[in-house]
Amino acid sequence: MFASTLELVRRGREQGYAVPAVNVLDDLSLRAVVAAAVAVRSPLIVQISVKTVRSIGTELTTTMFRLATRDQPVPIALHLDHCPDRAVIDDVVAAGWSSVLFDASDRDLATAERETAEVVAQAHAAGVDVESEIENIIGVEDGVGSDVALHAYTVEELAAVAERTGVDLLAPQLGTAHGEYRSAPVLRPDRVRALVALTDRPVVLHGGTGLSADDFRTFIEAGVSKINISTAVKTSYMRSAEKHLAWARENGKWDPPSMFRDISSAVQAAITTHLEEFGSAGRA
Repeated sequence: MFASTLELVRRGREQGYAVPAVNVLDDLSLRAVVAAAVAVRSPLIVQISVKTVRSIGTELTTTMFRLATRDQPVPIALHLDHCPDRAVIDDVVAAGWSSVLFDASDRDLATAERETAEVVAQAHAAGVDVESEIENIIGVEDGVGSDVALHAYTVEELAAVAERTGVDLLAPQLGTAHGEYRSAPVLRPDRVRALVALTDRPVVLHGGTGLSADDFRTFIEAGVSKINISTAVKTSYMRSAEKHLAWARENGKWDPPSMFRDISSAVQAAITTHLEEFGSAGRA
């Protein structure tokens, strides 16, 4: 049984914390992230990028998730991240995932609104929640997105489109960006406060990796109740593998399971830090 993304996030908003939404790459990172959530009793949203689901396949990804989360003592949802491809959305909705992010930020506003409403009708008929992005969050993640601002709207426009389309969660531009920051971002918690005053739909923070604990707390206090983390998983995964391979080369010991254990420990440690920063630890 997949947890409801919307229910998890609403509970976070009511109780003053944010639910971690963590992108995973394979079964190893999936199990490490789940282990982190279980260890500190945190609700969790597991996110899958379009690139990953295309690589692994919807059926295998769904099966991996079911097995990794079966009988776990914390609620865990399965979410499709940043997807502009309606065909991929068709697949995961049919597979019964918890939620999808329909990324229409590459469309003009009229097209984005029309297609978002269509996705909402399709997803809701299957019991799947919908996160909406119509103004693009800077940065390319797993081949989706743009390094320049394509569309920007007022918070009033965002709230009005959300009302007309019936989406469940909103992903606005909040001054953050995907990937690692090369300079300090100009953060916009004021936009969160304005949206919260206009709509009861939960607000999602993208581009969380690289922000400080104080930054996260400011956004949560403003009304954010879902925070996405992706780059932290990738960097901890790859740097641990790099470190282990250097050790293996130096010592002439080539044992993949040992490397897998190191990677798992590194990913789990990185995510545990965020669970504590978001205030979700001990909430499940």
